[in-house]
Amino acid sequence: MKRSVQRWKVPGPGPGKRLAAALDLAGPARGSAVKRALRTAIEHDAVWLGAATALGLSGDRSARRAALRGLGSVAIVTAVNHTLAKPAARSARPVLDGLPALFPRPRTASLPASPIAAATAFTSAVVMESPRHGLAVLPFAAGLAYARGQKGLDHRGRSAAGALIGVGAALLTCRWWPVKPAAAAAAAPPRRPAPALKDGQGLHVVVNPSSGVAWSRDAADTLRTLLPEASITVFEPGDDLVALLDAAAQRAVADGGALGVCGGDGTVNAGSVTAARHQVPLAVFPGGTFNHFAVDLGNVTLEDVTRAIGSGDAVTADVGRASAYRQPVAATKATQDAPAEEIDARGEQPLFLNTFSIGVYSDLVHARELLEKRIGKWPALVIGLAKVLATGTPLSVVINGRPRRIWLLFAGNGIYHPAGFAPTYRTQLDDGLLDVRAVEAGTPLARTRLLLAVLTGTLHNSRVLTTAQVRRLELEVMEGDPHLAYDGEVTDTTYQRLVLDKLPKALTLYRPADQDQWLR
Repeated sequence: MKRSVQRWKVPGPGPGKRLAAALDLAGPARGSAVKRALRTAIEHDAVWLGAATALGLSGDRSARRAALRGLGSVAIVTAVNHTLAKPAARSARPVLDGLPALFPRPRTASLPASPIAAATAFTSAVVMESPRHGLAVLPFAAGLAYARGQKGLDHRGRSAAGALIGVGAALLTCRWWPVKPAAAAAAAPPRRPAPALKDGQGLHVVVNPSSGVAWSRDAADTLRTLLPEASITVFEPGDDLVALLDAAAQRAVADGGALGVCGGDGTVNAGSVTAARHQVPLAVFPGGTFNHFAVDLGNVTLEDVTRAIGSGDAVTADVGRASAYRQPVAATKATQDAPAEEIDARGEQPLFLNTFSIGVYSDLVHARELLEKRIGKWPALVIGLAKVLATGTPLSVVINGRPRRIWLLFAGNGIYHPAGFAPTYRTQLDDGLLDVRAVEAGTPLARTRLLLAVLTGTLHNSRVLTTAQVRRLELEVMEGDPHLAYDGEVTDTTYQRLVLDKLPKALTLYRPADQDQWLR
């Protein structure tokens, strides 16, 4: 009794026929090389690495996030397939004699169908982060699934199981890396309206072209085109950035206009301090590598900020303050109840828009950012955490009168999400609260428990992490190197005492009105 065998037939005028013709025209040797490359790509999921690379090179922030989530989802599928599915599979594959030459001949069982799972995982992950980019990936993934099903590479049951595994892997990534909402953070309008500056008249902008790897002097040229009446100063090597910002703010006050700043988070921090001191509105243009504050604000592009400036649309935001003092805290009720600025006139009061940290947190962020673009945020976080825990030392501190040993303390200007110690975004810019998170070093096996909690996505429920949402916090360093960082900028300090609090609604910031409509 003859067994029926499915034969490979290229459909009529479709892309498969054109691909086959192209391989034939290339010549036997060259065509075989191309076929081998395609087989290798499909077998090792290299096709999704290529798709992620294409998304990452697009320059779009949402596309980069989608690419990283897609790779993370495919990695989960690969781990599940090789550690659980294949060893458990016992049933025979479908008919193998009819396999097209384009696909490799499988030598092992596969349950579920791993290529279908990888395709579904990557596509689902991209759709979660950016639906418009997901629409571009979806036809390719659907075509792969259809081709494998039609040619007998996978049973329907295996294909369905693979699709379910793929969707599950994409959803599982949210446990470590939640999807950022499309809407900007909520904020109230200012009591005193910001001036509408047509074509930028009365706006004084300082551009720091060295803030981000993707930015150069072209940013200033673009701003001159968008805002022809604005005064634009480019920071040059050797210039004093604070002095440039101060001079620009003074001119803005005289003109009844506003201060603008284009650069990374460190540059934006300096601009916000200057704007708060001179009480002028601030226009934040995204010009850095990550642009954390600009993205939370809703200023994703230069055009977004230009629209807001022309129409006078603005909101208010809190500013965090970390008052530092050289002497220990006096254990008296009068000192504890006194305002921070009255305790010690010699103290400094750095401000922060995003985050303040002490301990190994700044080292962790630096290690993560070095690897993040290549392997994704959470794998980079785990590797960076292992590195800093191996080389760092914990701090002995007193927090609000209680002695503690900690690896790090993070304080966010507003409540951040997710709940671990890798904050990504916030939903409110003027809530009046500090989001404090401390990683304890005094518990047994603290390093091991911390790594396991991060790997399993359970850090927010672990005893190693302590969290609080407060308006004020006092901290005294008893032993260890503090490693203070404000908005990612690490500072050298000899201060022993810190008082963290907020300046409520201290900044007026331009933001397009259509960002507010997302929140209604």
